[in-house]
Amino acid sequence: MRTGEAALVDPGDEAPKILKRLEALHTPQGAPIRVKYLLQTHGHLDHIGASRSVKEGRPEAPRILLHRGDEPLYLNLLEQGRIFGLSYDSPLPLDGYLEDGQDLRVGDLKLSVIHTPGHSPGSVCLRLHEDSSAGTSETLYSGDTLFQGSVGRTDLWGADQDQMFSSIKRRILTLDDDTLVCPGHGPDTRVGVEKRSNPFLT
Repeated sequence: MRTGEAALVDPGDEAPKILKRLEALHTPQGAPIRVKYLLQTHGHLDHIGASRSVKEGRPEAPRILLHRGDEPLYLNLLEQGRIFGLSYDSPLPLDGYLEDGQDLRVGDLKLSVIHTPGHSPGSVCLRLHEDSSAGTSETLYSGDTLFQGSVGRTDLWGADQDQMFSSIKRRILTLDDDTLVCPGHGPDTRVGVEKRSNPFLT
């Protein structure tokens, strides 16, 4: 908010509410914010369904980014919707790909991409490196890979249970224990809490 640049993670539904909320956000100086990226942690319908409407509803046309491993899922949004009895508009073409180890700058913040395949082939987590002057720890947007007391399902397209558990143990549980985890569904948690008490991981 300080610089006016923002990123939106996983706009899955309710585009009018998202757009209304974005329009209400301003910098401390009163300037409107500019959404630089729509960042998709993976290509399932409930995480990408509003991307087209949000992009088309913003004057700056934010860039839609996704790991290339989930591009087939993303492009197959209409079929995903039919399976679950939902209707969507065709997805817009991706504006680029998220790559493991890639750093993204949003104003004065840095987001790092961590490829965590398993829930889907192209699932990623987004690690927000907070400004140390704010006195807050790092935050991990974990998509549907890790939840409070649970893990992602592996009965959907391209999922692999063994791969997902490997991703969690090698790529997430190795982060600092106080890292805040913001899942794609449900309450926030901490890496250390999940390491000690998640029944799927202990």
